[in-house]
Amino acid sequence: MTARHGETAIVLTNGQFREIHAKTAHGLVRGPSRYRILAVIDSTCAGSEAGEILDSCPRGIPVLASVRRALDALAERPDACVIGVATKGGVIPPDLRGDLLDAARAGLTIINGLHHLVADDEEIAGLARQSGGRIHDIRRPRPIRELRFWSGDVLSVPAPRVAVLGTDCALGKRTTCNLLEDSLGRLGVRAGVVYTGQTGWLQGRQHGFMLDATPNDFVPGELERAILECWNADRPEVILLEGQSGLRNPSGPCGSELLLSGGARGVVLQHAPGRRHVKGLDRLGVPMPRLADEVELIRRYGVDVWAVTLNDEDLAAGEAETARARVERELGLVTVLPLRDGVDRVASRIRAELFPGGANR
Repeated sequence: MTARHGETAIVLTNGQFREIHAKTAHGLVRGPSRYRILAVIDSTCAGSEAGEILDSCPRGIPVLASVRRALDALAERPDACVIGVATKGGVIPPDLRGDLLDAARAGLTIINGLHHLVADDEEIAGLARQSGGRIHDIRRPRPIRELRFWSGDVLSVPAPRVAVLGTDCALGKRTTCNLLEDSLGRLGVRAGVVYTGQTGWLQGRQHGFMLDATPNDFVPGELERAILECWNADRPEVILLEGQSGLRNPSGPCGSELLLSGGARGVVLQHAPGRRHVKGLDRLGVPMPRLADEVELIRRYGVDVWAVTLNDEDLAAGEAETARARVERELGLVTVLPLRDGVDRVASRIRAELFPGGANR
């Protein structure tokens, strides 16, 4: 995929860089990114290197304590300040707001993927105007007149779609999409990706939409529009659809649109075997769906699950490999740990399902 590297940015994580809530920052550190990342801003791990913290792979991105410190210490002045965390309720907490005020005073472009729209904050917006800075609220809903209903045009797109779904949110579906795109390319299959969240846009994806910032009636149509744009622009041989949340997450069920409106031919299903409760619903005791049940539910939609990808969250050393072997044995599906194993086996399964005999043209 193509990413723009002319502009530079710092990424705010508000004390959460080591946590899953900083998944936007994690995606930008791992890359690709619309911006060349100069630093991560996080007072709890300042002085460290972001890639080293994330996955023991240094990438030359320092972690600094504050926006002010970054402006003083960095040899190169950043163009933008990206909010790299998903906060509870999508609101801006006071300490994060302090860094945003400093970014606005400095004239940086503020890139915000939260539901709380920074441009509506009079103090931050006023400082940005005075300094010549800009504010880009990625999740600001588009005018209704610009949205489309589902028409069925997607049914004529020759490129088959594969949905990367999850049993819950914050499992790594977008990362798996990125890895699959690269792996399929090495197998000679040109893949396109349709993003459905803010990190996909921040990573430089060209085709997609903000699913959770789109009025429900228009989600199928906007998904269709993104698939059509991807096909018309790039003519990929397969289109990967990035999933959000999970089919049975009571706080935000999602995924059926990709199966039905997007016309998915198959599914790669992401799961965290060490996660006991649905993310954020521990206090309510909402259990994670059983993986076998989720596979059966997807099949009830008329779409088969071709592979399983596992997140090793909350698993001790050795438990992840044991879980992978158990899932593969019990479900009879290709199962991998993407960040440990890569996804070549999954890509091979997709190619075998879509292009029998290895002929992909």
